[in-house]
Amino acid sequence: MRGAKFQTYVDIPHYQHKAGYEKRSVFVGSCFTENVGNRMQALKYPVDINPFGILYNPSSVGNALQLLLNEKKFSAGELFQHNGIWHSFMHHGRFSSVDQAEALEQINARVAFSSNWLRQADFLFLTFGTSWIYRYKESGEVVANCHKVPASKFVRERLSVREIVDVYTELLPRMWAQNPEVKIVFTVSPIRHWKDGAIENQRSKAALILAIDELVKRFPDRCFYFPSYEIVMDELRDYRFYSEDMLHLTEVAVDHIWSVFEESLIDAESRKAAVKIQKLVNAMQHRPVNKRSQEFAVFLNKFLKMTEELEKEYSYLNLKLEKEYFIRHLRELEQNGG
Repeated sequence: MRGAKFQTYVDIPHYQHKAGYEKRSVFVGSCFTENVGNRMQALKYPVDINPFGILYNPSSVGNALQLLLNEKKFSAGELFQHNGIWHSFMHHGRFSSVDQAEALEQINARVAFSSNWLRQADFLFLTFGTSWIYRYKESGEVVANCHKVPASKFVRERLSVREIVDVYTELLPRMWAQNPEVKIVFTVSPIRHWKDGAIENQRSKAALILAIDELVKRFPDRCFYFPSYEIVMDELRDYRFYSEDMLHLTEVAVDHIWSVFEESLIDAESRKAAVKIQKLVNAMQHRPVNKRSQEFAVFLNKFLKMTEELEKEYSYLNLKLEKEYFIRHLRELEQNGG
C-alpha cells in the first residue's frame, strides 16, 4: 500500500477489467505509450505497439485507428520524397526509407498485421501527448509527422475539447462494431511540450484531459482513464525524475508509473508469472566470463528447466524464443567440449 507520508498520492481508479497474459493489448500514441508498452513486451505480454510509429495528437491517433479498421492499403502515390527519403505523413520516421518500395512494403505489412490484432484485442491503450496539430496546406490533412518539411507548408492549430470528443464519439462505435469486447484506456503523456511554452502546454494538456473525461462519461463501461499525467505532476514533483532536458522522464520515473500501472491494470496471476519471466529475461542478458565452463552449463540447464515449467504452468505463454536460446547455447557448449 502507498502511504502519504512525505508526498501526495494520486487516487487510482478501480479497474474491473484487467490486462494480462491471456489478453491481447494494443498501445497507440506518444512516446510514453512506448515506455509502458515496451515494458509489457519485454515481459512477453501479447502486445502490439504503435503500428504507425509514435503519434502525439488525438487527431492522428484517431486517423491511425480508422485506417486499421479499414485495413488500409497504402499506394506509392501516398508517399512523398523529401531530402532523398520517402515518407508517409501518417507515419513516424521509423517507416521512412530511401527506397520507396521498401517503405511501402513495411507500412502495408504492419497495417495488415495490426488491423487483425486490433480486431482481436481485449485492451486498447491510447496516450495523447498534445492537442496541437499540423495541417498540410496542400491537402488540408492533419499530419502525424512533418518529417522536417518546412513549417511554411503547414497550418498549426490547437484542437478544442469538442473537436477531440466528436472524433472519438464517431470512431469508437465503429471500433466496437468490429470488436465488441475491446476496452479503451486513455492516458495523457506527462512529457511536456515545452516549445509551446508553459502556459500553452498546460492549455494543451487541459484540453486532452477534459476531452477524455467527457468520453469516459459517454462510454462508462468501455472507456477508462489511467492518471499517468497526474502521477508525475503530483507524486513525482521533483526534477530528479527528469532527464537532462528537464522534459522527458528518467527510468526511475518510468519505473514508478509502471509499478502503479501493473498493480492497477494487470491481473494478479499475470503479475505472478511476470516475476518468473523477468528472471528468464535477465538470464538471457547474462554474459558469462567463460562460455565453456561447467558453471555456465548449470546456469543454462537451470533456466531451461524454468522455461519448461512455466510453459506447463501457463499454457498460454509463448516462450519459444527463450527455450530455443537456452537449448542453442547448451548445444554450442557441448560441441566445444564444455
